[in-house]
Amino acid sequence: LAMATEGDNGRYDPPLVDTTSMASVQKGFPGPNPAADPRRMRRIIAEDPEWSLATVPDLVDICIGHIVGNFEGNPLLDELKPKHKARVLEMLATSIPLRVTAPLIEDEGYWQRCCKSRWQVCDTSQHGNSWKRMFFERHLQGLIENFVPESTDPKELDNALELSSRFVKCLNIQQMLPPIQDMISKDDDGSDTSSDVVGDGPCSDHLDLTMIFKKLPQLEEVHITYGVKNCGMNFDWSLFKFTKRDCSLLAKSVKSCRNLRVLCLHRSNVTDDQARVVMSHILEHPSLRTLDLSHNKIGDYGARGIGKLLVSKCPLTVLDLCSNQISVHGAGAIGHALEKNSRLLSLNLRLNRLSDEGGVAVLKSLLKNTTLTTLHLGGNELGELSAQAMNEVAIHNSTLLSVNLSCNKLGEAGGRLLQEGLEENSAITAMDLRQTGVGEENEYCIHQILKRNQDRAAGK
Repeated sequence: LAMATEGDNGRYDPPLVDTTSMASVQKGFPGPNPAADPRRMRRIIAEDPEWSLATVPDLVDICIGHIVGNFEGNPLLDELKPKHKARVLEMLATSIPLRVTAPLIEDEGYWQRCCKSRWQVCDTSQHGNSWKRMFFERHLQGLIENFVPESTDPKELDNALELSSRFVKCLNIQQMLPPIQDMISKDDDGSDTSSDVVGDGPCSDHLDLTMIFKKLPQLEEVHITYGVKNCGMNFDWSLFKFTKRDCSLLAKSVKSCRNLRVLCLHRSNVTDDQARVVMSHILEHPSLRTLDLSHNKIGDYGARGIGKLLVSKCPLTVLDLCSNQISVHGAGAIGHALEKNSRLLSLNLRLNRLSDEGGVAVLKSLLKNTTLTTLHLGGNELGELSAQAMNEVAIHNSTLLSVNLSCNKLGEAGGRLLQEGLEENSAITAMDLRQTGVGEENEYCIHQILKRNQDRAAGK
């Protein structure tokens, strides 16, 4: 068989067996590579150019991909096993409409991705350490801040309120836009005089917050500024006007929000009359603890209204009236109310116009008040008479813990009076005397007394 044979027709037939290969096998050597002979090599050519030898995906992976791809039209989540549910949440897009995700998804990881995809800075400590709450509070904040009365369609805001009602507890509204008519009024007459005569008509009013407060039953904290951010060359005084209607609607909204604990209405040009309107609506508020009216235009008349609030049923504990226009008579009204108040813990009157007489009125009230722990009277043109009143307070009051008298004109005589009073006091642990002229020696002795009181409070 190993020999070549010649057929009947005289043609040459190759041997049936490779003699070289057989000889190699008989001698113990492996045979040649079959691929070396193109006649014996077998080729497989796939019809699909994308075909590969990769393993077919698991049925579970295929199902999860289908659920994620069709989640908007057919949201399926609670029916899944925990491990499959976690995978779906990791793969879901953050662009799915809120009407689908808000009532269904509670996973904090998903809402963390949603927050970081929209805002560069995300601090959950301001939102109860909850990513979902932070998302809905900031989402609603953006809609309110960019709402233009008589121009913006309210449907989007209404839908957002319905979806956010269970999650929003704090609103921090940094601007309120007026109607467009106000913004362009200066261009209509070609002069700047229109901004000085803008009235309180409907064209100046901002968004009505009544419906917003009603649809947020969990709302506990509100920070709001009536003004426009980054107006640039479009500046006009009408952009920063807090109208009578705005004030009335806000006051009614606060009164109806029974769970509200913090109200901060600052940098809004609130006047005396407007302050009294707000006070009249919260005299019997059951839960308000903090009221911040800083950086406004509240004078003595408004301060008398605030004095009435301090002797009302409102359980207020923190009052901030920083940077207003309160002078002697307003300070007297507040001081008189403090004598009867038994709930307020912190009072800030920094940067007002109390003068020495007004400072004495406030400080003298602490001879009868037994609850106030923090008092800020910095930048009020106080003098030696106020230092004398503080001397008496330090001797007879045992509840005051922190006092700020910075940026006043107490003088060295006032410094000695403060030192003498503090020597009889063991409660005050902090007193700011920067820019008061009390003298280095007096300031050093006062500092040593305060350190002694701090060590006692710490139990050393």
